Amino acid sequence: MKYRIDLAVDSSQEWIDAVMGDFDEFLKDHADCERKASAMAMSFVAKYPDRLEIIPELIDTGIEELEHFKQVYEIMKERGIQLTHEMKQDVYVKQLIDGCRSGREDRFMDRLLLASLVETRGAERFRMVYEALDNPSLKKFYHDLWASEARHGEVFVRMALNYFDEERVYERLEEMKIHEGKILSSLPIKPALH
Repeated sequence: MKYRIDLAVDSSQEWIDAVMGDFDEFLKDHADCERKASAMAMSFVAKYPDRLEIIPELIDTGIEELEHFKQVYEIMKERGIQLTHEMKQDVYVKQLIDGCRSGREDRFMDRLLLASLVETRGAERFRMVYEALDNPSLKKFYHDLWASEARHGEVFVRMALNYFDEERVYERLEEMKIHEGKILSSLPIKPALH
């Protein structure tokens, strides 16, 4: 059984160029994304308290994402960058959520698979950041994040397979991958994770 997602569309060279061109702005967005990722994991716990098989891993994921936020915050502090007052709406994630089905079970599956796609995209982009950086400590940080996000991408697929038929999960994942690729391709290039 395969847990790793192959994305339908690769991130562009233009994207990594934009990130490297304004790395401080990227760090602000990255910090916001880590806070949102932590909140997302915990929102599954709040919305689905009866899904006992996945709650411990969701809590661990939420804590790990919060630790990532703390690490990004420390980097920002060293560079004299303040956190943003307001977290901007993530158009990429909003459009992915808008594509989720309604109905408790369908939405539960779609939200798990959406989380997997977002984490997998994050892993792909952190790899690109890691490869583009010269600073050794930042390079190591983004290398470690790449591995962590790739693992999170697999975690959410595995969670879905606890509750749904394998064929159904992979068919829906295929549909959502194509949708995610279209969304990503339609967004303007900016120094942000999404």
